[in-house]
Amino acid sequence: MDGTVRAPAWERWKPAAPAWVHLLAAALLWTGVGVGLGTAGAVWTFGAAGGWGWVLLPAALIAGLLKARVALEPTARRSAARIRARGDGRCLGGFLSWRTWLFVAAMMALGAGLRRSPLPRGILGFVYVAVGAALLRGSRVFWAEVLRGTGS
Repeated sequence: MDGTVRAPAWERWKPAAPAWVHLLAAALLWTGVGVGLGTAGAVWTFGAAGGWGWVLLPAALIAGLLKARVALEPTARRSAARIRARGDGRCLGGFLSWRTWLFVAAMMALGAGLRRSPLPRGILGFVYVAVGAALLRGSRVFWAEVLRGTGS
């Protein structure tokens, strides 16, 4: 033994990353989910609503942009500030707080339940487009932070 203290195994093997990678992960997650939900929602809206799709889609986009302004952009700003404050070398899974990961799991369960519900696809499509648009708008906060660079 040479007297050096070794870090615990979980500390040595964690996927640590700089803060900008955490911001990139958040940007990619919000963007990817936003595109996926928006696309599925648009397909459902046009498929189920017939000619009303051209009315429902803009309404869903407006609702999503309002949701982004009121809820998701402030949340993204708080998350980005949290990531910056934590600094470099933190576990990559920590780009979201554990409470946020629980919220993500709950939203996924809610989405799965809604897809299996008797609600018409046109209504689900409206909700999916609105949420997708809100996520895409909110993702701009993370993209701006990534583009700002690695400096704090």
